[in-house]
Amino acid sequence: MVMNAKEAARYIDISAVRSQHTSRDILEMADIAKQYGFINVHTLPCWTAYVSSLIADRPDIYTGAPVGFPGGGHKTETKLLEAEQLIADGVDEMDIVMNIGKFKDGRDEDVLEEIKRIIAITPDRILTKVIVEMNVLNDEELDRVCALVIRSGADFIKTGTGWVPGPVDISRIQRVKERTHGKIKTKAAGGVRTRDEFDALLAIGVERFGINIKSAVEIVKTFDS
Repeated sequence: MVMNAKEAARYIDISAVRSQHTSRDILEMADIAKQYGFINVHTLPCWTAYVSSLIADRPDIYTGAPVGFPGGGHKTETKLLEAEQLIADGVDEMDIVMNIGKFKDGRDEDVLEEIKRIIAITPDRILTKVIVEMNVLNDEELDRVCALVIRSGADFIKTGTGWVPGPVDISRIQRVKERTHGKIKTKAAGGVRTRDEFDALLAIGVERFGINIKSAVEIVKTFDS
């Protein structure tokens, strides 16, 4: 796919979601997003209102935050309260960590119901992404989770939080694209570090990327301005 640096940046969410990230880190991230035109800046929920204020002058850049991050094992009522607060704080895109443990227990309908309840209280203007933590799922589970997330009504299936170790696995992300049949978009997150990986994932149809700030800037700089 032929694109310039500005177009490439529109595929990339940058984030500061580690425990040690401070308001200064988040301010710097917002400035970088504005400089390069990254589509989304993603932080832990306590910073959502702050991020929303920092990028209020840039309607082309979205405020992102997670629900149930990073493990997904919060009680449903807790996730609902968290989602409600994110909406009040001005979130534009919400990444929901599904309950991985219950899914691996085979409790698919319970997991699905929780996701549906969160999406049901989310205004249509807010994009929803379900994080499935692909690196802890076997192939059978990966196929099941693709079907489950399609049924949830979410806008995206997201491959991981970035907190589970492991390199990006392009062949398994291609499996996600094949199993979702274009019924839901895909966000590749966790381990994407190079232009070659970015290009390979674009070629199989990935619509969004979660990339750390340093790697995101390095990738965008490889494109012509």
